[in-house]
Amino acid sequence: MPLPISLLHISIVVVLVACSALIHTSRPAITPDQICVSRDLANPIASLFPNNATGVLNATLAIIPIPLETARRLIPLQYGILEHAYRSILPNFPEGMYPVLLQAAHDHDVQLKAFGITLEDFSRIGLEFPFVDLLGDGHSSFRWAPAQLITADHDIALQGSMAYGTKVSPAAFQPPCDAYQRLPSGAPSGAATSFRATSASTGEYAEVQVSRLPAGSAASPYSIEAFKNITNQPTFANASTCDNMIRLFNSSMSRGEYEPVFVRGRVRANVAPLEEAAEWSDVYGVQVATPFVENNYLDCRSMRGYAGTGGGGDSTIDSRSNDNYGL
Repeated sequence: MPLPISLLHISIVVVLVACSALIHTSRPAITPDQICVSRDLANPIASLFPNNATGVLNATLAIIPIPLETARRLIPLQYGILEHAYRSILPNFPEGMYPVLLQAAHDHDVQLKAFGITLEDFSRIGLEFPFVDLLGDGHSSFRWAPAQLITADHDIALQGSMAYGTKVSPAAFQPPCDAYQRLPSGAPSGAATSFRATSASTGEYAEVQVSRLPAGSAASPYSIEAFKNITNQPTFANASTCDNMIRLFNSSMSRGEYEPVFVRGRVRANVAPLEEAAEWSDVYGVQVATPFVENNYLDCRSMRGYAGTGGGGDSTIDSRSNDNYGL
């Protein structure tokens, strides 16, 4: 299998042939006062995988429990839900409930180094549905990501997502250049950070506000291993092709001052496939930055039995040590 690649990035061939002009020439001149500077760390693995799309994904990941019967209504009926799979990863998950993933992310320093291509940063947010039995084998977990709000003026991200059959809504983000912004002390919700996207064209929105939990995972019902499993599941929208991203949870971005931060807070959203606006409180998650290696537009059947979510080689690539990558 080729080194696995996210739902939002165009394949190397498409980037080179169809979008290189967009990357280099489609933007108007930017004046100094318009420059938006991210505080994210630089991509540490571009030189290690020069022929692959690589980058940094800084995200708030939150698990939202919803009734299993609601999940069954939202997820297309032709796809089963692997309840035994998510209960093996989340053994204390409430009975009769299903774990929706909110992913509120900032893509930074995305590169195809061998071709001298670097994409502009962009943000995205959406509700994603893991542990879906796309292939009907009762075993292989996929993540259905049917819709996303994406930075409105990033043509490549918008087109790359739509190519999967995703419902894409161009949106304005706050903050515009980072994965979250710090709120003033004593904010009405008691939250410490927030991330919000609003679509002017559709009126859709999504927002997450969270506060930091005590250090370590003891205060959270979900381990970092659970988030690693869910975010490394192959992703699809209309199942014409699948996307596979390896997110590295064992790099220098996950240690010391950059280690994952467990959080709790609330999520508000009015986005597909929800039937109406919703709000969830007391939601647990994690804020984490991960380098990634990515390949797009794979035959979904090639991902049958994919072991990259928790078996040998998961998030280390071919089971080699971190030292081999200089991370």
